Amino acid sequence: MIKEDLIDKEQKLKEEIEEYNKERDRIKSVIGKIGGRRYSKVDTVINLLFFCIIAVFFVLEFTIHLIPAFLSLEIGVLLISIKIIWMIHSQQKTNHFQFWVLNSIEYRMNETYKRISQIEKELREIKDNNL
Repeated sequence: MIKEDLIDKEQKLKEEIEEYNKERDRIKSVIGKIGGRRYSKVDTVINLLFFCIIAVFFVLEFTIHLIPAFLSLEIGVLLISIKIIWMIHSQQKTNHFQFWVLNSIEYRMNETYKRISQIEKELREIKDNNL
């Protein structure tokens, strides 16, 4: 009976470790997509692209007046608006990820609490049976 319980608990523990490893790998991939190096490089390229375009319009406006001032101003406002939308989108993805992590931690804490309660209950039963 005791040996079977130990084997069963060992099997459950192995399953939990496998589940943990799968979840860890999934979290690593999500972190890489949201805030990892790859995303940081893409964000840097987009920031430089927006800065260069706005700087070119600024320089062209003051030097050779290639396009009318009003049109140049409108294009600048449009580009800055697009950049703000990009920043809001990035922040929203980060907030969603943080919520997901906190939700996952809460779920794990609740599961741990249930296990601890079950262990305490079993210990009380063992103690009562021994007395």
